[in-house]
Amino acid sequence: MVYLLQHLLSESANKFTDRQAIVFKDESITYKELENITNKLANTLFNKGISKGDRIGIFLNKSIASIIGIFGILKAGAAYVPIDPLTPVKRLRYIINNCGIECLITSPDKIAKINQAFEDNLLLKTIILTNDLPDYLESQLCAKLVPWQAVSSVNDQRLLSMKPIDSDIAYILYTSGSTGNPKGVMISHLNSLTFVNMACEFFHIQKEDILSNHAPLHFDLSVFDIFTAIKAGATLVIVPESTSLFPINLAEFIENNKISVWNSVPSALSLLANCGALQKYDFTSLRLILFAGEIFPVKYLRLLKQYMPYAQFYNLYGQTEANSSTYYHIKDIPLDDKWNIPIGKAFPNFEVFAVDENQTIINMPGQEGELYVRGSSVAQGYWGNFEKTQSNFVGNKKQNHYQERVYITGDLVTLDKDGNYIFIGRKDHLIKSRGYRIEIGEIEATLYSHPQIKEATIVTIPDDLIGNRIVAFLVSDEDNLTREDIISFCSNSLPAYMIPEKIEFRESLPKTSTGKIDRKLLASEVYLEPLKF
Repeated sequence: MVYLLQHLLSESANKFTDRQAIVFKDESITYKELENITNKLANTLFNKGISKGDRIGIFLNKSIASIIGIFGILKAGAAYVPIDPLTPVKRLRYIINNCGIECLITSPDKIAKINQAFEDNLLLKTIILTNDLPDYLESQLCAKLVPWQAVSSVNDQRLLSMKPIDSDIAYILYTSGSTGNPKGVMISHLNSLTFVNMACEFFHIQKEDILSNHAPLHFDLSVFDIFTAIKAGATLVIVPESTSLFPINLAEFIENNKISVWNSVPSALSLLANCGALQKYDFTSLRLILFAGEIFPVKYLRLLKQYMPYAQFYNLYGQTEANSSTYYHIKDIPLDDKWNIPIGKAFPNFEVFAVDENQTIINMPGQEGELYVRGSSVAQGYWGNFEKTQSNFVGNKKQNHYQERVYITGDLVTLDKDGNYIFIGRKDHLIKSRGYRIEIGEIEATLYSHPQIKEATIVTIPDDLIGNRIVAFLVSDEDNLTREDIISFCSNSLPAYMIPEKIEFRESLPKTSTGKIDRKLLASEVYLEPLKF
């Protein structure tokens, strides 16, 4: 019986012993091998004192080892916390300290950054390396370094002493936060399995399928890729980070690996359509293309449908806090390139509703409201942030007979004549860029922390290829402050995708009649050169 995420692997390993489970570049691992090595990792973690409910970091580039890390951690009864391998030192330190991570799975090339993050005050007690221990690392850290050779030598019997249940936390994903620090979204086994089980059946994922994994582990799109593939006994092919940067290489990757199910942010598909020389490649293997996370320009969607005629296209909508909750099956595309692709209707076993300013549920075309999500996919809240949890996860006012939590998405929607939801925009200043969800307040908080910045604001410019481009307007009391100074300062705290691409210095920032910075006026004054790839 499957009631925890790790059981998906064990069940498929029994059914599909020698089938390829994961492929990455020239490496692959079968279901039996994956089951055995993750058992070894779970036993290693148990031997190192890991207890049920502990948080274990995965600080790795995409690889077979990163997938091994996920299932080994889950089998040990712990929760995995994926950390962007390119995250700045300050952000790395914050996540590890905030989440109380005492064990980290990483590679030798990341040790220098870990040393830089913690210096002599190291919270980590155990660091498991995905390679054997180089001689130069033996005395560099206070934490106990465990080489992969030691993991491989442990027995591969299933760990039975841990007794997690489906309400236990399976993973914590850190997303951008408005206070200047990221917030950790707590997802239980039940939260995740509610989506995975539904998605596997809804999209008819079969053992013959070959799924791509384009999203990094710290991005919630990876949940579909990894767990639906494993549940179905299918093959998961990890898209190398370098391949993602070059559309022609991505087109070649899809053809050579005979990908049948693709899932990514629209910006990756937009680049593929715009720069991928689609006419040169064979995409007949593709049967399903899923995209989520941002607006998809219709002109690029039309081009993809032309060269991928056997694929069904779906626009998915969701949040880290509640997973993908709605879908829209794209069949005919209107001639109007301004068409706003609907986010559609709720998936089976999900419910969404939108309320207007009077807290009345909208049910007529043209009405606008803020979208709520209810169901067992709704996350447990934010790690260590009770106040934020209370404000975003609230009691369902439409249910008077018993207590039930719903998630307030902050997204404004309207209804079309067919009952599909249409996304209008964010209620706050949350944006999507390159598929990442970004709180511009976090960028502004970082800018304001600079000692020479008096005023700062961020404006975002919609872009067909990447969703939004980020521009900073600053007022400084020092004439010698440069754009390079600001970029260097931001890079110590923010990931690359959150650093403004354009920085303008002003003597003052315009204000509205209420005294607020006039973002709309500033945005109208921005000129950006077209992106080049």
